[in-house]
Amino acid sequence: MFSTSSIIDNLNQQEGLEYKKLCQLLKISKKSDKDKLDIALLALEKLAIINKNEENKYTNLKDSKHLVAKIRCSSKGYCFAVRENIKEDIYIKENLLNHAWNGDKVLVRIIKEGYRRKSPEGIVDCILERSNQILLAKVEIINNQVYAIPIDDRILAKIKLPKKDEKYKYNQEYKNIVKVEIDIFPIGQEEGIGHVIKELKLNNNENLDTEFVLSKSNFKNITNSNDIKPKDIKKEKRLDLSEKNAYMFKSWKADNSPILPIIQIENDKDEITKLWIHTNAIAERLTLNSKKSLEIFSDKFESFPLLNIWQTYLSENVSNASKFNLGEKNEAISLCIYLNSENEIINWSFHLTLVKCSLIVENIHTEALLTRKSKKRITSKVLKPIKEYIEDLDKIFEIATEFRKSQLSKGKIEISRPLNHIDSLDEFFVCNLGEYSKEYFEALSNTDCQTYLSSILYEADLIWFKHSNKFGLKSASYISKELDNINLSEIIKYSELVDSDLELNDDGNLTYRQVLDLCIDDDKKRVLNKLFINNLIDTEVKLISKDSEINPSENIIKSPWTLPSYDFINLINQYNVFNMILNGKRANENNTNYINIMEIDSDNKVNWEIYNSSMTKNMDLLFNDLLIDKINEYKNKAKQYKANMITIKQVRKAERFIGNNYKGIIIAVQSYGFFVEIEELDVEGLVHVSTLNNDWYEYRSRQNLLIGRKSKKSYKIGDKIEIKIIKVDILKYQVDLELI
Repeated sequence: MFSTSSIIDNLNQQEGLEYKKLCQLLKISKKSDKDKLDIALLALEKLAIINKNEENKYTNLKDSKHLVAKIRCSSKGYCFAVRENIKEDIYIKENLLNHAWNGDKVLVRIIKEGYRRKSPEGIVDCILERSNQILLAKVEIINNQVYAIPIDDRILAKIKLPKKDEKYKYNQEYKNIVKVEIDIFPIGQEEGIGHVIKELKLNNNENLDTEFVLSKSNFKNITNSNDIKPKDIKKEKRLDLSEKNAYMFKSWKADNSPILPIIQIENDKDEITKLWIHTNAIAERLTLNSKKSLEIFSDKFESFPLLNIWQTYLSENVSNASKFNLGEKNEAISLCIYLNSENEIINWSFHLTLVKCSLIVENIHTEALLTRKSKKRITSKVLKPIKEYIEDLDKIFEIATEFRKSQLSKGKIEISRPLNHIDSLDEFFVCNLGEYSKEYFEALSNTDCQTYLSSILYEADLIWFKHSNKFGLKSASYISKELDNINLSEIIKYSELVDSDLELNDDGNLTYRQVLDLCIDDDKKRVLNKLFINNLIDTEVKLISKDSEINPSENIIKSPWTLPSYDFINLINQYNVFNMILNGKRANENNTNYINIMEIDSDNKVNWEIYNSSMTKNMDLLFNDLLIDKINEYKNKAKQYKANMITIKQVRKAERFIGNNYKGIIIAVQSYGFFVEIEELDVEGLVHVSTLNNDWYEYRSRQNLLIGRKSKKSYKIGDKIEIKIIKVDILKYQVDLELI
């Protein structure tokens, strides 16, 4: 089914479209669907968003006063239209939302300009795309009519249900919420209409948690329905490295977790070390040269853990064909990094290879290797069976550590991941090698070998951006933000977490590492880390081309390609690597000397376009803003799901200890109360200000504390207190606490 957004997106890519061609692009053939399209086109014309010219072609009006934005609502009823590129948000009054819901993509018109600190005000003229086709709701009876009331209080609507759905009326004992499919969205004075498709009785039923959280995060379909068959790969013209040992560093436990690359060490002459990163040749096995071939990824762009298994975006056929099976020859797309005696990168080259995985390095190996007292004598029962590989592994760990030191010296920040106390969440707490939206590294850890692999893959992803960008190729990339300094006002707010006097530079700043080093108490360090992480804005994927305004020399830019089984971004970047190796022009018509365009600085010898027109068109299909926007939307949903899955399991754990007393530390303060971390349970909860009945408490935002008017008793971040768990709310992922 088409959306308003899909109409406008197709018109954006064309100078003008005839009605028949537009129907073809939207895959509309039924008369009923064409009738709906006619209504949509007429409405868009009247709103002066599109135009029908003299040739009966539809075009977008370039000078339209409408702005594309997403609706973001708070539980208190405040709604804003959020625009891209960090532009100012537009305040939307509830009566001007025109039935737009939280998360919807809309066209907004500004009706009142902002001034001083006030946001501009606007009105929603058109809903481009609905974010909620399925709602989680409670069934209630209002005036003898059956309604679904969304449990997300940011959705300001109720949906009319058929009489037969009365049987699902909400019962507090069962916590029986329902999944409601929307049949007709509300419009004008007409209420929305839907029907119940499933009931979820959540009380004491953890088996439904995954489905509940997925639905709440707007994943309507998680089954992997694509059964695409992988192409066969030709083994000739590949560099055969299968006689040399290669190693997979693996902390993920699930059988269908993302397929990891393997690492190989080769010592060359003149103290040069070759570090090989062999990635699974997934892009080589797929056809990605038409819109039809891309349709299988239309609503799945990333793999993520459920509990004991992963939801994968690739088919099982492709994954199985691409795995590095222990002791078997496998095809790979590889990067060779040349290192000097100081482990500094001095050269690189890309290749198609044949490789063999000799050993899967697990956390028990990593811990034994990195904590052993002597490198000369191998006495550990864990290390004896892998004795022949230890020299290579030591070198790989050494390189990974040096890479990390270099990365930190350039302003990056390293933060230790909190310990996990809930077994079912183990997969969520392993270093996620494909996660580049966070502006910090997970600290290298002896108990998670993937942390060491992460520093190596980071360099490989940096290298591909540098290499492709010099040739003017497009890439899907993450741009690191400047995190070196922390503003003075934030330091003042949290200065009581730090036990030493602060010495600021002339600009009134400190590096985050300096602040952390001044904090002696481990609990307070943990709080500082949480505060820092919560105040960071996640980075989204950006499309970078030779026409981009972004200056590569002034930014750290990564183009992930080493984990193509993790997400679509890695896949299309790897597809670019593969095609450059296979189809990139190595000479122009007048040059008989072929140039290896996959080596460092080879761009200096090239003055022609690397791809022919056909290949350029193919790459434009993969690397375009519309697709990147969809990927970012999907990634945001996956991020929300992962955070909520961890939270609901923590809430379930707290539910078993209602009435128990614990020691905790305050990690955040708001006007309505303060949040407390119970480290013993790995649970966070809220002490509401209404339970502080011994005084009237005032919130002071500048000092970030609550203070009693009479007693002058204060509650601030870092305070250690004693609390009791009094209530949990599974639907809201909330734990309520009170002081004891």
